[in-house]
Amino acid sequence: MIDQLTKTILVAIATTRLLAAPLVAQTFADESPEPPLVDKTLVVWVAPANLTQHGGSTLTIEDGSDHFDGIVFGELATAKWMAGSDTFSRTQKDQANFPAETVEGTAFVQLAIVYQGKQISVYRNGRLYSQHAMAASPQEFGPRSIVVIGKRHRRQSDNAHFAGSIDDARIYDHPLSAEQLAALKPNVAADVEPWAWWTFDDPTAQEHTGRFLITQLTGGATVVDGKLVLDGKTGMLQGKSGKEIPFSYETPVRPENPPGNWLTYHLAHPGPGNAMPGDPNCAFFWKGRYHLHYIYTHQDGFSFAHVSSTDMLHWQWHPTTLTPPKTEHGMFSGTGFLTKEGRPAIIYHGQGSGRNQIAIAEDDRLEKWSAPLALEPRIRPGQDASKIAHWDPDAWWDGDSYYALSGGSPGSGKPPTLFKSQDLRSWDYLGLFLSKDMPDVQADEDISCPNFFKIGNQHMLLCISHNKGCRYYLGRWKDEKFTPEFHARMNWKGWDFFAPESVLTPDGRRVMWAWCNLGSPQSGIQSLPRELSLPDDGVLRIKPLRELESLRYDERSETQLDLNSDVPYRLKEIAGDALELHVSLNPGEAAQFGIEVYCDEQGVNGLPIVVEPNRKTLQLGDTVAPFELHAGEDLELRVFIDKNVIEVFANERQAIVASHNYATENLGVSLFSKGGDARIKNVRGWKMKPIYTR
Repeated sequence: MIDQLTKTILVAIATTRLLAAPLVAQTFADESPEPPLVDKTLVVWVAPANLTQHGGSTLTIEDGSDHFDGIVFGELATAKWMAGSDTFSRTQKDQANFPAETVEGTAFVQLAIVYQGKQISVYRNGRLYSQHAMAASPQEFGPRSIVVIGKRHRRQSDNAHFAGSIDDARIYDHPLSAEQLAALKPNVAADVEPWAWWTFDDPTAQEHTGRFLITQLTGGATVVDGKLVLDGKTGMLQGKSGKEIPFSYETPVRPENPPGNWLTYHLAHPGPGNAMPGDPNCAFFWKGRYHLHYIYTHQDGFSFAHVSSTDMLHWQWHPTTLTPPKTEHGMFSGTGFLTKEGRPAIIYHGQGSGRNQIAIAEDDRLEKWSAPLALEPRIRPGQDASKIAHWDPDAWWDGDSYYALSGGSPGSGKPPTLFKSQDLRSWDYLGLFLSKDMPDVQADEDISCPNFFKIGNQHMLLCISHNKGCRYYLGRWKDEKFTPEFHARMNWKGWDFFAPESVLTPDGRRVMWAWCNLGSPQSGIQSLPRELSLPDDGVLRIKPLRELESLRYDERSETQLDLNSDVPYRLKEIAGDALELHVSLNPGEAAQFGIEVYCDEQGVNGLPIVVEPNRKTLQLGDTVAPFELHAGEDLELRVFIDKNVIEVFANERQAIVASHNYATENLGVSLFSKGGDARIKNVRGWKMKPIYTR
């Protein structure tokens, strides 16, 4: 399942739907690409059906992701025209002096917007209507730009559509003057050649310059007597280039000399673009390699970066092929699964499509994928389709059927739902996925980024709540229903541990990752891989990936140390900012005990890792998780220090992650107890090799 991603914004983005109503056409890139469209003129002859409608567009150009410029009607002020743009970044919001439109019904007016440098001028019938200087930089529109008529832009989350008729719509690749605009006549060629031009003089509304080759009217959009008529509800015209678009596939790569504060052995996005969100997705073991995808903001919008590895540590970036120009929607969270024929397949939420999508790998490097197929469930009589949320999905093959889970929020009236198929094309709606929820789950928590699998003698639903982060359910999968019997969290602050994904290794281990949104110098940080297991006692075990031991070198150790209460002991030979520590400690009568990393010469002023038996907590800095030591049990801590990211595993029953800004001169490690003495049985430390070659 993504700008500053607060919970509200991410949830809003994750639920964005293409509810249909625009005129859409996609360009192609020639072998010698044209320069980007910056200065431009949008012109349309339009007859609004009414003056009270809200927020539809009569002509928009967008870049295929979230950036657009358009002639929008009545969005901020009733019956007023405006230059629409993404988050109003190039829009004049104070429209008190804008004249209200008075023409409606069958009378047409010419509206034009001229973009020249940072100045935007709106004209009505050749006369200046409004003018302002945009606050943001002008938007560039490249060879994959899209034209939309009817909706502001394809990915808007509301259902505002323009109602009325369009007689002529055109775009010029330079600014026109007021005199040139006044001289234009609808459906008549002028001395100035348009960059794109629709006259709607044929039933299929083809574009005249050849820049947009294929168009298709759907929904409530029709051509009547040479006019495009939009119903304000569902009208839609989608277009494709009609020829293969030459793509220059982007491959993320680390710079030759990465900054010194970049992580050493965590997987993190190197650029270009920003992995915010950086949800891991669609993991596989296939033909000897592990494959993992994660979301990042590609130049064309939300896409799936693709990495592969033989050991889940040393990753190789592949070309980014799952992008909006190829899939026709953004890429939001989902999972990987194998088809009944044994081929890798992915299911994910198609941002802007309003549906979950499925694609099947067409090569063994997982770089080529089939065209995505939307999951459209069949609804039987008596079923309530209003409960279906097309949301973050998961899918799996079980017995003789595929099952697909679509996430949702019980509190919203659209809880997680379940679907069934024999062929990945025809899906039946089975109803709610959960037979019940757990009593410790708040009503406003959603189930997103779900991953459902068998573990031990139960099933696990690994997921997030946007309010609380990563969590899991354990329970029974029977009769096409999941009955949870236990619920616990894996995230303890903000979005420090978020959007999980897992894979089953060839030797039967369940390994998971999560996106760590920690305010680090890098984006898209993935947690260290964790091995999950469920033994007969029913208590989930969480261990660091065993392959991490291959990164160890230069071992140092100290044994049999008595910790006096309130007197920190600074280790003599173990220090650094790329370390693994293993501490075995007998707590004795101490009320608190633990480790302080990044401490100074006195063994203080660092980041404390604290266990408090009476409170039953494990604390890393100001992040607190529940953790209980059994009577007579020693504390076994494994601590991974990687620059400003620290991960802690306690007795294989709890794990916690946090970030810490440290001074490079303070790289020490100390041990401490408070409220009583404790005894260190053994401390081992290793420096950790980098997973990157540069």
